[in-house]
Amino acid sequence: MIEIGKYNVLRILSKTEAGLNLTDGDKLVILPYQYVPAGVEIGDNIKVFVFVQKDGRLTGTTQKAYAEVGDFAFLKVVSDGDDGVFMDLGIDKDVYVPTREQKRPMQKGYKYVVYLYLDETNDRLLASSKLYDFVEEEGFDFEEGDEVSLLITEETDLGYNAIINNTFIGLLYNNEVFDNIQPGEIRKGWIKKIRVEGKIDLTLQPSGYGHILDSKVMIMNELKKNNGLIELGDKSTPEEIYHRFQISKSAFKKTIGSLYKERLISISDTDIKLLTDDEAE
Repeated sequence: MIEIGKYNVLRILSKTEAGLNLTDGDKLVILPYQYVPAGVEIGDNIKVFVFVQKDGRLTGTTQKAYAEVGDFAFLKVVSDGDDGVFMDLGIDKDVYVPTREQKRPMQKGYKYVVYLYLDETNDRLLASSKLYDFVEEEGFDFEEGDEVSLLITEETDLGYNAIINNTFIGLLYNNEVFDNIQPGEIRKGWIKKIRVEGKIDLTLQPSGYGHILDSKVMIMNELKKNNGLIELGDKSTPEEIYHRFQISKSAFKKTIGSLYKERLISISDTDIKLLTDDEAE
C-alpha cells in the first residue's frame, strides 16, 4: 500500500514522456525524469517520497524531505496564500498550513515547529502549529529517568515546551536550563517526572547512580589536572557549575557529597579540594 507523504520503495514499471511509472503492484506513481537517478532500469526498486499533485496524480521524488506525515518538524514559511502559508519541505512541493491550523499568525521568512498530516478529504499534505492537537496524552513508552529525544518547540513563562520522541510533549523548566536553547533544536534529554495528570517534566541532565559515577570520575580528573583545586562549591551558581561541567547544581552537589563521604575531597562554599593521603586518614 502506497503511503502518501512518506517514503515508499516502489518498482519501476515503465517509461512515459513525463517520467517513470512506479508501482506497488496496485497504484501508479509518476517519477519525473529530473528526479530519476542514473543507471536505474525497468524492474528495479527505487525509494521515493510520494505526494498528490493538484490534479490528483500521485507523484514521487528522490529529493530529501525534511519530514514525513506523522512527524513534528521545524520548517520555514516561504510564501503566503489566501487562507494560509506554505512551508519549505526540502522538496519541490511545499506544505500548506491553513490559517485555521496556525496557533499564531505565521509570517514569511520565519520558522515554526509544525506537525505534518494528510487532509482526510483529498490526501493533500498539510501542516499545523497547533501541536497539542496531535501529541499523545497517554500510553507513555518511557519511565522517569529514561533518555529521550527532544524537539524544542517554544519558550513559555515556565520554560520550554518540547516534543518527546516525536510523540508526546513535556516541559523543561527554566531552572533546568543552563545554556542557550532555541525552538527547532533537537536535544538529548531525560524524563524527570511523570505527573498524575499526565504532564511530563523534562531535564537536560541525566540522573541516577550511574550518572553520579560518571560525574565523580569527571570531577576527580579535573581536580588532578588543576593541582587538586576547583573553584566551585556549595555557594556557586547553577550557571557557573553548568558552564564548567555541563551538569545541574543538584547533580554537582550529589557528586561532591559522595566524594566527600569517601574522604577524597574537602568542600567549602567556594571550592573543593583534593585530599592528600594524610588528610584522608
